[in-house]
Amino acid sequence: MSRTFDSLKYPNYRIWFVGTTFAATAVWMQRVAQDWVVYTEMTNQNAQAIGLVTALQFAPQLFLSPYAGVVVDRLNRRRLIQLTQSLMVIISIVMAVLLYFDVAKLWHFYLLAALGGMVQTFDNPARQIFVNELVPSPSVPNAVGLNSASFNLARMLGPTVAGAALAVTGSWVVFGINALLLLAPVIALGIMKSENFYPSSRVPSGRGQVREGLRYLKQRHDILVIMAVAGVVSCLGLNFQLTSAVMAKEVYHRDAGEFGLLGSFMAIGSLTGALLAARRANPRVRTVVGAAFGFGVIEALLALAPTYWTFAIISIPLGFFALTMITSANAAIQITTDPQMRGRVMSIYTMVFLGVTPVGSPFVGWVANTFGPRWSIMVGAIGSILISAIAALWIYRHWDIVVDMQFSRPFIRVSGSRERLADAMGNNEASSVIPETPDSEGEQLE
Repeated sequence: MSRTFDSLKYPNYRIWFVGTTFAATAVWMQRVAQDWVVYTEMTNQNAQAIGLVTALQFAPQLFLSPYAGVVVDRLNRRRLIQLTQSLMVIISIVMAVLLYFDVAKLWHFYLLAALGGMVQTFDNPARQIFVNELVPSPSVPNAVGLNSASFNLARMLGPTVAGAALAVTGSWVVFGINALLLLAPVIALGIMKSENFYPSSRVPSGRGQVREGLRYLKQRHDILVIMAVAGVVSCLGLNFQLTSAVMAKEVYHRDAGEFGLLGSFMAIGSLTGALLAARRANPRVRTVVGAAFGFGVIEALLALAPTYWTFAIISIPLGFFALTMITSANAAIQITTDPQMRGRVMSIYTMVFLGVTPVGSPFVGWVANTFGPRWSIMVGAIGSILISAIAALWIYRHWDIVVDMQFSRPFIRVSGSRERLADAMGNNEASSVIPETPDSEGEQLE
């Protein structure tokens, strides 16, 4: 089997991959339907209303994520995910019923978005680290990459199906289909065989576990750099559902089907980025920073796109850089974090990555209403370029890493302390090229 799809040789991961692909398709269908209904049916094309719905969906991440991490570290993640997915099914059914009987109001979307956000606060970190129980440790980066590929395969299908359903049938149909698709992970987890798991240790109950996680994180400068970069990009740049809805309607004068198609174009690049990430055995901090910079440059071009089809085509490389950053950040944090701390660290990362949305989405919506749709994209471009440049400068000044290029083998010569070199390269790769000495100078990489 190709190295790209190596994790699929493990039986439980294969089952998980199929189940999570169905669920991810439901997520993307619901996002498109929710934003379009709020924008065109619940309001008179108010971008700030979309931003507020998105903010309420992610606001619980700001307040509950540290405690969710403790729960994830303590409980059986398999059963926890079954519970959270079942609750998401109920939320989709409620929205479908409200829309079918034509009694849905804007406040219903606000309320259900907040409830769904609470559920996802526990679901997201549990899902992210559950792959550690499905594959052996060396295959975790590959499994994380394939998870992202699955999510973006669904991103290609979900918006298109949702756009077609919105145009042909009705919004309630989309939410009804979501409820059925969200059952897939519940069933998949139920049919997995216990003997095929790679069990991880559970953290016993105790006081001060949130503070313990924060103390651990304070010592990990590599993870803090990743969080800073990913947080700013997420806050200002990863608002594609909002910005594409406004651009499609107000700038290009397109309907729901063509709005949904924009998400599928972006997913082509996202899927490519995820599959390439699945081939990387050791994700690096520099990959995250470089991808964030590339994302900012492409997003600036997107803001200037003169036509709908130009916008759609530029969305492809935008998706590539976005998923390269997201997948590399996720995998780098997981494989270098102490297993006893993984749930708490991933929850704090989720809090930073998704919890900034309640600030970013309303702000981006306000920019769209005040300065125009193109500026709602440009602010993300500027923020992404600035944070990646600041992170690169900080790394250069504080990690004392010197890179020398030469024309003969070895082509690259890296000098610096072993610890700082490990931070920049990824601990697994560093340990394979750096001898066990107190300080390594002049390590050679080919």
